[in-house]
Amino acid sequence: MNRIALGVRYRGTGYLGWQSQPGGRTVQDQLEKALSQFAAQPIRTLCAGRTDTGVHGLNQVVHFDAPVQRDPFSWVRGTNRYLPDDMAVQWCVPVDPRFHARNSAVGRRYRYRLLQSPVRPSLAAGLCGWTFEELDGHAMQQSAALLIGEHDFSSFRAAQCQAASPVKVMRELRISRSGDFWHFDFEASAFLHHMVRNIMGCLLFVGQGRRPAAWMGEVLAARSRTVAAPTFSPDGLYFVGPVYGAEWGLPQVAVDAEHG
Repeated sequence: MNRIALGVRYRGTGYLGWQSQPGGRTVQDQLEKALSQFAAQPIRTLCAGRTDTGVHGLNQVVHFDAPVQRDPFSWVRGTNRYLPDDMAVQWCVPVDPRFHARNSAVGRRYRYRLLQSPVRPSLAAGLCGWTFEELDGHAMQQSAALLIGEHDFSSFRAAQCQAASPVKVMRELRISRSGDFWHFDFEASAFLHHMVRNIMGCLLFVGQGRRPAAWMGEVLAARSRTVAAPTFSPDGLYFVGPVYGAEWGLPQVAVDAEHG
């Protein structure tokens, strides 16, 4: 068998997250069904990072061991033929058998897209978070800086998180604005369950003036989920994708500033 890596983009609004569940309403279920139809044989995949209900994927990377021979372009076109309209394979690369979509990743990236407007989103409903309050960008940037580096992120960890350790390295947390949209770009060694959404809740508390910028450091030091802000909406969260070493030869997909 040949090991194949795929890059998959999807809108998570209509799915119960990535991981397969009874009933088939997950991204993994839809992808594996399409791959199996194209190959005329069962195919199972492993992904770089499981996304929750309502979370979108820009460059979700999966690998599988192909039971049939196909050209890379054929895996893209053939699989997309059987996928729903809100999901599409973007690229295909044959990889070394040692490659593992999750274990070979040296980092992961997320983006949160937030609309600041007196009126809730309509055309962008499900594709962005929303706040009607004016945000203080400088205060949020000061707050975000306190999270950079290696820390115990227990205060931002969901109760059902199964990670072996809450200690992660936050490499970057950039905040920018384009018109009515704010973009929060995260890169870390790995993320805990709901970590980005819990950080977003705290950043909005700071941006709305409900807490001072230094409060983020207090939350981090407490190592307790009870002291942090509520978990923010999944609507504007995008899994930008994993980070791999150049030796694997996989595409690095750029993020469009307006469309996630």
